Amino acid sequence: MVQRSRVTVTWDGVAGAAPLEVAYLEDGPAGGPLALCLHGFPDHAPTWTALLGDLAAAGFHAVAPWLRGYAPTAVPADGLYQTGALALDALALADALGRGPQNGGDARPPVLIGHDWGAIAAYAAVALRPERFGRLVVMSVPHRAALGARLFTSPTQLKRSWYMFFFQLPMAATAVSFNDFAFIDTLWADWSPGFEAPPEHRRGVKETLASPGSLDAAIGYYRHLWNPAAHDPRLAEAERAAGGPVPVPSLYLHGADDGCIGAELVNPDEMKALFPAGVEVDVLDGVGHFLHLEDPARVNARIVAFVTGGR
Repeated sequence: MVQRSRVTVTWDGVAGAAPLEVAYLEDGPAGGPLALCLHGFPDHAPTWTALLGDLAAAGFHAVAPWLRGYAPTAVPADGLYQTGALALDALALADALGRGPQNGGDARPPVLIGHDWGAIAAYAAVALRPERFGRLVVMSVPHRAALGARLFTSPTQLKRSWYMFFFQLPMAATAVSFNDFAFIDTLWADWSPGFEAPPEHRRGVKETLASPGSLDAAIGYYRHLWNPAAHDPRLAEAERAAGGPVPVPSLYLHGADDGCIGAELVNPDEMKALFPAGVEVDVLDGVGHFLHLEDPARVNARIVAFVTGGR
């Protein structure tokens, strides 16, 4: 049964790091190997509810946090939303919630699963500390080094990415929240054509973003992405890791109908060069950007099969 809990985490090895109270959903045995699931934008932790149940049935302690700034997780006092901060959050959560054999838990290392911004964070976390994770699953955003210049040189992709430029404007938050977050409905419709998320899920996302500070935080991810001057130099190593190789067995899934990042930008050969321990790249027909919600039976079965490694 999915339950909600909280934990306060602090980055290891970063002097003066501010603690962050993180809210999360969990399912499965507390002593099982940790499966940490990171959501993207515009979304929140309940996007993983079905997968948490499937992972729990496979013996995992499945956890899905609300990312930093996304209520009910706290808005960080340091105001940092760079990729390195997200990676360090993932590592701190793995340390806090994983139970190794010394604590009566499973000896198998945690697995990390990320969608959209969660994928960006996951690439960096695993590249930074590969010994902490046994397997990686990422969806809907290719590795930064494989996506590369095509994100900005493809006219079709530039049109898809209009919102990233829009978020750099001072009035972006006001526009996004206008008319009950109609902006969010538009993104979902564009990114997953023909799919209508359940009303209760969309309402939950909007309530998260309507919480004080949460929308500014979500937009802050995009502003930090393009503004290195806003980066904390203490996170330089974690930031560099975001573009580095990922040396654990990995699975990459992308929807053929993705309206956020086009499937034509997924280059399996370039991806494989960045994963020295191997990566399986699957572009799935009939689904878009939110593929795990559009076809949970197919996507979740693929994920569980991969992270169990045939167990």
